[in-house]
Amino acid sequence: MRAFVCKDLSDDLSGAVLVEDWPEPDPGAGEVKVQVRAASLNFPDILMCQGKYQHKPDLPFVVGMELAGEVVACGEGVDAYRPGDRVCGGFTKTGAFADYAVLKAEGLRRIPDNFDFAQAAAYGAAYLTAYVALVRRGRLDAGETLLVHGASGGVGMAAVDVGRHLGAKVIATSSSDRKLELLSDYGADHVINIRNGFREKVKELTAGRGADVIYDSIGGDVFDESTRCIAFDGRLLVIGFMSGRIAEVKTNIPLIKGFSVVGVRAGEYGRRFPERGRENLDTIWRWAADGKMHPYIGERFSLPEIGLAIKKMMDRNFMGKLIIEP
Repeated sequence: MRAFVCKDLSDDLSGAVLVEDWPEPDPGAGEVKVQVRAASLNFPDILMCQGKYQHKPDLPFVVGMELAGEVVACGEGVDAYRPGDRVCGGFTKTGAFADYAVLKAEGLRRIPDNFDFAQAAAYGAAYLTAYVALVRRGRLDAGETLLVHGASGGVGMAAVDVGRHLGAKVIATSSSDRKLELLSDYGADHVINIRNGFREKVKELTAGRGADVIYDSIGGDVFDESTRCIAFDGRLLVIGFMSGRIAEVKTNIPLIKGFSVVGVRAGEYGRRFPERGRENLDTIWRWAADGKMHPYIGERFSLPEIGLAIKKMMDRNFMGKLIIEP
């Protein structure tokens, strides 16, 4: 089978290549073999190929954390699924960018009837991150103001979608007017181009109060300026550091302004609190089945085109989720 395999770690991803004759996996006890119909590209996929992610799989490994497809075989002890079932798996760590993948049956979800394979592959990781961030860690209430940085990416658009569903006033930021236009159409109440700063605009939109919750996947200068436009008792959520600089904050700033800096690790949250973790997943997939969530598919690529998709992600030249369809 074909598979996108990381053989060596490298900053430019030269060690990751498409292999035409990678061994096709077979399911063991408690596992399910899935024909991959769609897989979602996530920034951690790139970091793993660079050796910069907290999870460091042994080399070589098939790249890809998140997929959707059809069951083709079940291992011993698997009674919940049968061939032909539409399933998806989020945060599989590796193995998604291939014609076939093997996953633990307990980690699978049935795809809602209203989702196609691409939507299902795009949904789990991004929306789980948004839910844990905004509900569990950020305690976002209806009527509060949510400021979403990096709002045009998959995780950012999920935060806009979830924030809107929770009844917040959503302010979305980007450095691209084209992306801001899409975000406005997608449901953001206000959009801000951050090329010339955003502090004063946020204060203007909140009558000087500032944002109650700030969802920051950018870090660096964006984090620094966010501390200047957050409301008293606000929650500044640290999602990631896409700017490349890990910001630092002097403790007198949150002391005087009365806000909290809150780290978000959605997967780890579920591992530390298993019951809450199950509740998180049950909730987001119930929302999906009820038609309340709208994952945005930016572009679709074939497996041989995966290099183009990765370049778009590394260049930040994309919107929503990038989907690989073998």
